[in-house]
Amino acid sequence: MASYIGRRKFLATLGGAGAAWPLAARAQQPAMPVVGFINPRSAEGSAQYAAAFRKGLAETGYVEGQNVTVEYHWLEGQYDRLPSLIADLVRRRVAVIAAGNTATVLAAKAATSTIPLVFQVGEDPVKIGLVSSLSRPGGNATGINFFSSEIVAKRLGLLHELVPKAVRIAVLVNPASAPAAEAVLRDIPSAARAIGLQIVVLKASASREIEATFATLVHERADALFVASDGFFASRRVQFATLATHYRIPAAYGTREFPEVGGLMSYGTDNADRFRQAGVMSGQILKGANPADLPVQQSTKFEFVINLQTAKTLGLEVSNALQLLADEVIE
Repeated sequence: MASYIGRRKFLATLGGAGAAWPLAARAQQPAMPVVGFINPRSAEGSAQYAAAFRKGLAETGYVEGQNVTVEYHWLEGQYDRLPSLIADLVRRRVAVIAAGNTATVLAAKAATSTIPLVFQVGEDPVKIGLVSSLSRPGGNATGINFFSSEIVAKRLGLLHELVPKAVRIAVLVNPASAPAAEAVLRDIPSAARAIGLQIVVLKASASREIEATFATLVHERADALFVASDGFFASRRVQFATLATHYRIPAAYGTREFPEVGGLMSYGTDNADRFRQAGVMSGQILKGANPADLPVQQSTKFEFVINLQTAKTLGLEVSNALQLLADEVIE
């Protein structure tokens, strides 16, 4: 009897252990890698960019919620949130930080030399100290460069073609995003001189300052407005379109989101494509690629969009040649 009871206890113990083993095995399985996605825009109206980033991840075999977690942080232009946000990501040792612009990645670069960073910047990443070279970045950062200086000159030229009588152009930058603002202010004077334009520099980093900008435009007798590419400005695109129409100011923007809501025109990189590229590079790093050896990609897709209805409202005639040059004409 004793041996029978001992055997029964043994089997019961074995069964309990057998039930516990899978639990232990599951407990030892590594958690899904976390990608910290930071962007200066607002979440509202940015769903397509998050989707493009997820598409890029999927191209490398990573599906959100299945084998990767993406934490979305939309700054809404509040760059003062960066230090605490990045400190938290670094403390938790996320697998990748996908930084949406220069200010974001420079802050991340200053906070960590080990966590891989995937950036999207318009400035030369070598000149601003993000990488050693485009082909061999050499540190913990790599990403996408979308040629800010070339875009600035091209967009200013297209604005001049659209508003040929314009001579005095106001240039609006966001001082809270200092690296991007400085790049525009560095590049635009020579582009303006080349086509005989005068430049007036204006600054705004809050909604009320954008409102004040248009009153200043009237006072400064500006003929048109050049809005620097900026995530915060993109989040205020409806405000820009409404004010530009109210004050009858022709304005040129950096992304198609502006003419889609009534802005006059835009010229810039295809944002959805570069977010997808950032997703691909993040996925490659998750699979084991070293950012030090992962070449910086350069944008190859650019878009010129005109809102024809807005042009008519402003009394502008858009030539057939310019319409044919556009990637999209919104009727």
